[in-house]
Amino acid sequence: MPAMEKLAGNFFLVGLMGAGKTTVGRALARRTGKTFYDSDQEIEARTGVRVATIFDIEGEQRFRNRESCVIRDLAQQRDIVLATGGGAVLREENRWVLASHGTVIYLRATIDDLLLRTQHDKNRPLLQIADPRGKLESLFNERDPLYREIADIVVDTTQQNVNLLVSHLIEQLYAYQHPRQGSSE
Repeated sequence: MPAMEKLAGNFFLVGLMGAGKTTVGRALARRTGKTFYDSDQEIEARTGVRVATIFDIEGEQRFRNRESCVIRDLAQQRDIVLATGGGAVLREENRWVLASHGTVIYLRATIDDLLLRTQHDKNRPLLQIADPRGKLESLFNERDPLYREIADIVVDTTQQNVNLLVSHLIEQLYAYQHPRQGSSE
């Protein structure tokens, strides 16, 4: 397995809610010796209220303003793993900040997996509706091209053990950062 110190820079995780950004991000940070941040948790720490409350009181656009500020601030740090909110890629400014300040990893999962992982979570304001499957499908169709646009690495998180997934991701990151080493070409 590649040595920890050989994985330089920031790692930014993007993907839909329920794709595993926070879970994988924490494990990746632990395994690479980096500091972990979750943009939604950082917003909650700065405001003192839950994301769902911000959505209710201020609306999605004001929330997105806060999110952009947090992403911009955190991206300036060194050696972090940042799990972004699922909608962070909607703003071109966020896509540029992420793509220019680190390695972007798109965690991708099937709609069925996303639905299973989010069905009991009341802290997902966009899914507190009658048809969460339809909403996830709509979000996927809207956001998948944006995730792919900035992703350096795409990882399928469907039905995968977190430790195995992170081990595989570390190998991909190593290959991405050291493209010629270990190649049999």
